[in-house]
Parts: sequence; structure tokens; C-alpha cells
Amino acid sequence: MQDAALISHYFPQLTEKQKNQFAQLGYLYREWNDKINVISRKDVDNLYVNHVLHSLGIAKVMEFKPGASVLDVGTGGGFPGIPLAILFPETKFHLVDSIGKKITVVNAVAEAVGLTNVKAEQIRAEQLKAKYDFVVSRAVTRMKEFYGWVNNKIKSESVHTLDNGILYLKGGDLDEEMSELKKRYSMYDLTDYFKEEFFETKKVVYLPIFN
Repeated sequence: MQDAALISHYFPQLTEKQKNQFAQLGYLYREWNDKINVISRKDVDNLYVNHVLHSLGIAKVMEFKPGASVLDVGTGGGFPGIPLAILFPETKFHLVDSIGKKITVVNAVAEAVGLTNVKAEQIRAEQLKAKYDFVVSRAVTRMKEFYGWVNNKIKSESVHTLDNGILYLKGGDLDEEMSELKKRYSMYDLTDYFKEEFFETKKVVYLPIFN
């Protein structure tokens, strides 16, 4: 199953509007990728598993509340931010990347599917002044370095089931990398939620900031 039906399979509560928004992502990313390479050419065919569903792995761990603010660092073409923004339309998402042409794609896709809860900006995370409930990302660097970029961007007061912090999509054996931080964390195997082979080594790492 390599289309938007896959998303409905794992998230059966989707509204018709959300189903349509997810369905539009396939041709929008294919169209934009021909102009600006934000996804590897061979990977466009696997968009719904490798990018959309992978991004939504975070939603299996955390259900963002209406009014919450989420920062997506190193968003690239809009992952995990855009799929999460479709799933949580009342949550505010700030998608940042240092490469302007990627933000061009993010803005175009967000506008095309009618997302009013997304702000995309060409900026480095370290330059941001605002604070957020959660920071999300897909493996832009080692966690110790990432933590240094964003640990002061997170609000101290938590309103979710998990304390405010980082939700990081990563693959492989992460024990050594996480031990560098010397902080408490939790790991969620995406194979517990999704059956596709792609997710065999994929995880969501949760790192509460105030611990």
C-alpha cells in the first residue's frame, strides 16, 4: 500500500478533509521534487511510507493538544512537520530549515493543502527566540548536538501527558549516541505501531528537557 489509504489504515479517525490533504501530498511532492530536489529521486515512490507515515510515528507517541506549539528543526521538504500539521490542525507548527529552497517547497505544499497552522522560515534553530511545547525532527544530527541547539527553546510548563521536550525520529542502534547526553530518555520502536519493513530499526526518541 503506497498511497494515502495507508495513512487512513493507521489513523482511522481522519476526517474527509484530512484524507484529502494527505492524498494531495503525493502529487505535490512529485511535482515540486522535479523542480527542487527535497527528497531523493528513488524515494519519491515511497513517499507515504518513508516520509509521511514515518513523520506520523511521533503522533503514536504524543497527541498534541489544541493551541500547543511545536518546532520542527531541519524540516527539509516539510517532514515531520507537514504530516503532523494535517493530523493536528489546531496545533501550531513552526518549520525551520537553513536552506531557503526547501522552505519554498514547504510553503507551497502547506498553502496547496490549505494548512493555516504552519509557519515556515529559513533560519537556524539557534537563532530562534520563541519557546515551544515540543521540538520535533528527523535525525538531522547526533542527539547531543541537537540538544545543544534546542534545549533552551522549550517552555518549562507542560500541559501534555509527556513533559515538554524533544521527539526525535531516528534509526539504528542509538545506545551509544544517547549515552553521550547523560540524560533520562525513552525510546519507542515504530514496529510496535507500523508493520512495514522500513520501520524495523526506526524509533521515536523522547527526551524531556526538565529532568
